[in-house]
Amino acid sequence: MTETDGGRVIRSVESSKFELVRGDITKQETEAVVNAANKKLAPGGGVAGAIHRAAGDKLWEECKGLGGCETGEAKITKGYELPANYVIHTVGPVYSNSPEDPKLLESSYRNSLELARENGLESVSFPSLSTGAFGYPEREAGKIAINTIIDFLSNHSQPELVRLVLYGKSSFDLHKELLSDIYCD
Repeated sequence: MTETDGGRVIRSVESSKFELVRGDITKQETEAVVNAANKKLAPGGGVAGAIHRAAGDKLWEECKGLGGCETGEAKITKGYELPANYVIHTVGPVYSNSPEDPKLLESSYRNSLELARENGLESVSFPSLSTGAFGYPEREAGKIAINTIIDFLSNHSQPELVRLVLYGKSSFDLHKELLSDIYCD
């Protein structure tokens, strides 16, 4: 595991790279960014609102034609005014401490990665799914995110780069600790 400048951790997984980055999901220059969407794929608060604001009105116009998205599924649109060419929309679970919550959260990550692979995308950036308004405990969600991403990269050569973008220092530090605990180097 390599750490640079205090705001980025890089881990090689087979022929791919997995990064933890402290930053803003709307500023990522990967081919796609993942939107922590609601079932209507509508602009809202948090990550979804930030992505819709940064992408401009055309994103919402395209989303209206997709017929929504179920929890755990993923859909793709253009990125419009974002630095990323595409937005992968996924709906994570609203946390209820149900046995289904971890399965649905894993499906959100896995289906987003599969959609990126199917579309030939070499790089994708994720926010921490379901941890904001959807109330998923960040430590539990972080373990699921890291395990799912590394498992996917261990079994597929694309995408070549998967970045988990954490907004604040405490979130970044928590995910760095989880990565270190789960994958001791």
